[in-house]
Amino acid sequence: MGAQKGMLTQAELEQLVAAGDIDTVIVAFTDMQGRLTGKRVSARLFVDDVAEHGAECCNYLLAVDVDMNTVDGYAISSWETGYGDMVMTPDFSTLRLLPWIPGSALVMADLSWTDGKPVKQAPRSILNRQMDRLAERGLVPYIGTELEFMVFDDAFRDAWKADYRGLTPATDYNVDYQMLASTRMEPLLRDIRLGMDGAGMYCEGVKGECNLGQQEIAFRYDHALVTCDNHTIYKNGAKEIADQHGKSLTFMAKFDEREGNSCHIHISLRGTDGSAVFADDSDPLGMSAMFRSFVAGQLATLRELTLFYAPNINSYKRFVDGSFAPTAIAWGLDNRTCALRVVGHGQGMRMECRAPGGDVNQYLATAALIAGGLHGIEQGLELPDATDGNAYTSGADRLPTTMSEAAELFDKSEIARAAFGDDVVDHYLNYARVELADFNAAVTDWERRRCFERL
Repeated sequence: MGAQKGMLTQAELEQLVAAGDIDTVIVAFTDMQGRLTGKRVSARLFVDDVAEHGAECCNYLLAVDVDMNTVDGYAISSWETGYGDMVMTPDFSTLRLLPWIPGSALVMADLSWTDGKPVKQAPRSILNRQMDRLAERGLVPYIGTELEFMVFDDAFRDAWKADYRGLTPATDYNVDYQMLASTRMEPLLRDIRLGMDGAGMYCEGVKGECNLGQQEIAFRYDHALVTCDNHTIYKNGAKEIADQHGKSLTFMAKFDEREGNSCHIHISLRGTDGSAVFADDSDPLGMSAMFRSFVAGQLATLRELTLFYAPNINSYKRFVDGSFAPTAIAWGLDNRTCALRVVGHGQGMRMECRAPGGDVNQYLATAALIAGGLHGIEQGLELPDATDGNAYTSGADRLPTTMSEAAELFDKSEIARAAFGDDVVDHYLNYARVELADFNAAVTDWERRRCFERL
């Protein structure tokens, strides 16, 4: 088997298919909403044809809303252009077993048009472009994503039928770091951990979190593209395994008025020779000049790139003072009240961005972190003093409080347009406008409760 448990070489897959152990290969990519999207292919067809030529899919998959409705405003896909095909080209470095689905393997794909040109608007393509910019400087990004989720004793389909009202959380009180009540969820959590290990990931462990039924399963950091691919597979797989247990779980940024689900992203750069370019023992804080400018770049761009950190209406409900979710654009040394937290030393010297929630598209957020950091490095930005104490009351600039505000800032951002290109910026602005229009047209339970009798 591949160098890491669960990972497969192409030759190993062919052997498993010939032996009848694998009958299905999932060819997949991550869509705008961060979902695992693709098709199940007969393993025999995959070996005979798809491995070499790829598999086609409709280009509307990067031009729909969450409900898979086709919507107007996308340059790459419309009724006028006929909704043609994209090609999913397997990246064999991602080929792996899926232990929780019998007889199945999975491979992540890059998207291209039928003429071979990459689909620039695809999340993986956006990240690849930013990694190419780093490579020009001899730099390699390493990422760790920390996803929180909430578990419910209700099955997904039962939760749907109940319109997500009156669900039963898997714990009855705050279980942050607590063992007793979390053990009640351990059959599910263990299956998720073992499943992901069997799919080629390096699971570090699990801990309880503050909200009811809330947990965080952590994985070892890796190259940015590896981590982002694993993130999508884990997020999808955790839901599939929960479904097999008759339970449900959600990664939405803010399920209720208590603590939201975060996805803190840790980022560090290294030289192509493995050198710790973010560290400098001669600096009082152990930070290199490059790292200081990198963090300064985040401070300078965080507001205008927030749309890539908080991509949904619900994302902005999470930004509440005193909730461990950030509101202040500030950095600090091991200070969880800041949007940017610097921790570690030597090879482990890194920055944690605390803005993303569990609903983040990790490829877009990581691309934004790289773009912001490169802006700081290229401009030689000076890092202001760290924020000591409570950043919530520091008077620092604030993150956008609505998706509308974030979209306006993104639209006007010269840095975003220079880093990602107008075609990418305009594509994701249209996504934001579609979501805002749908939300503004909806009548919510909150409105009925406020208005039905009393107004």
